[in-house]
Amino acid sequence: MSVALARPVERIHALDWERVAADLDREGFAVLPGLLGPAECRALSALYSKEVPFRSRVVMARHNFGQGEYKYFAYPLPEPVASLRETLYPPLAAIANRWNEYLSVSDIYPESLNPFLKLCRDAGQARPTPLLLEYGAGDYNCLHQDLYGAHVFPLQAAFLLSVPGQDFTGGEFVLVENRPRMQSRATVVPLGQGDGVVFAVHHRPVRGVRGFHRVAMRHGVSMIRSGRRHVLGVIFHDAR
Repeated sequence: MSVALARPVERIHALDWERVAADLDREGFAVLPGLLGPAECRALSALYSKEVPFRSRVVMARHNFGQGEYKYFAYPLPEPVASLRETLYPPLAAIANRWNEYLSVSDIYPESLNPFLKLCRDAGQARPTPLLLEYGAGDYNCLHQDLYGAHVFPLQAAFLLSVPGQDFTGGEFVLVENRPRMQSRATVVPLGQGDGVVFAVHHRPVRGVRGFHRVAMRHGVSMIRSGRRHVLGVIFHDAR
């Protein structure tokens, strides 16, 4: 492992995971500050203009997803992306298993990524889902959930690769919580270059007067006012 690659992995291990778990329990998301340095962000952003690392390109407007586009990485994933995915998975799996306990769900996620990906492959989900997104002025991403098959890991991550206020304006990361018998709640998550955010893919447990219940979550990106915004998305389940 190169020194440049080791740094994000070491930063993940050094995170205050008790704080991350508490934030996820309370809000359904947690910010992971400064996991990627400026050089690492620029190197990942530069991949977007290439063809080799990717399996497909999606233009959002063609599918009414919003404006902008993204590319799914192909296997084998580029080493920085693969290492982030593999290193983030174990502590998030512990949180995901605790969430399943809260919701009386019997499924147990494996402690490491490869056994989980085997479950995905056995169910016909063999296409990698980590992706690189590119937005320009006027682009946005509609509220959505990244569900690709029967096996869904309940947490995912996104890393802002561009500098807010310098590379782009606007383009805030938005989470919306659909609360039962209440109006929906929107949260704008402020991120700097290299910051990550871990968030619920489709629902999270919330304690009520009669125990825990599911609260649905969706995420999106507000309109880019100027410039160009790149984001790395790390989804742990693969697609059919």
